[in-house]
Amino acid sequence: MPELPEVETVRRGLLPAMEGQRILQAELRRDGLRWPFPADMAKRLSGAGITNLRRRSKYILIDLDTRESLIIHLGMSGRMVISGLKATHVPGQFHFEHPTIGKHDHVLFHMANGARVTFNDPRRFGAMDLCATSALDAHPLLANIGPEPLSNAFHADYLANRLKGRKTPIKAALLDQRIVAGLGNIYVCEALFRAGISPLRAAGRIGAGRIERLTDTIRATLRDAIEAGGSSLRDYRQADGELGYFQHSFRVYGREGAPCVTQGCPQTIRRIVQSGRSSFYCSTCQR
Repeated sequence: MPELPEVETVRRGLLPAMEGQRILQAELRRDGLRWPFPADMAKRLSGAGITNLRRRSKYILIDLDTRESLIIHLGMSGRMVISGLKATHVPGQFHFEHPTIGKHDHVLFHMANGARVTFNDPRRFGAMDLCATSALDAHPLLANIGPEPLSNAFHADYLANRLKGRKTPIKAALLDQRIVAGLGNIYVCEALFRAGISPLRAAGRIGAGRIERLTDTIRATLRDAIEAGGSSLRDYRQADGELGYFQHSFRVYGREGAPCVTQGCPQTIRRIVQSGRSSFYCSTCQR
């Protein structure tokens, strides 16, 4: 699944083509993805102006001047592809050549400015829903999600309070979207390595100083990944079709058996399975 940096990268890539623009026509080429589309979705989207394009956790939120918002989840293989936008990526400059619509192009947004934004999803694990903008916080997909890790609401005191008394491993706690939004397996592994904390350590047994370092490294890891354009281990692509490249900077993730990158550390990276997911870590550097 794409994690926060990938979703944020897609959001930023969509801005020149969509934010402040109008959807001339929304074209649905099937009845749904992971679940059916809401009633009259194409009609409700067509003609609507996009007032804001934002992200909450791993969801892209498109606010419309109809007082509704479109919720998009990319799933395992979903991607948003822009055509009609010139290679210079200067907002407002488009040409009108679009690729042939493919088998897995399920939703097309024909923008009034000439751009076309296509949701392509071979596995159809992505999702879209429409909701009154005022009711977004109560939507089942968004309710009870914790603070954004790059926001002021996520800080050491908050995290210490949420982890207090928890016996679950810190890796599992950080993947709990009720504690912090948008974190996934890749960047939790990376952040724990940078913070020097073992993924096996009980969440409630991490001292205040280490929690403060952990919150700082979570932010730094996410910012580095966003700057690099997200990762692209399987199906992820940026909105312009280019691969992300943060995977070349992974210090532990996917590096089982490789030497630890810490200077002077003789250890190799280990892989264990926690709650059905692979955790990569250095048993010397992470305690």
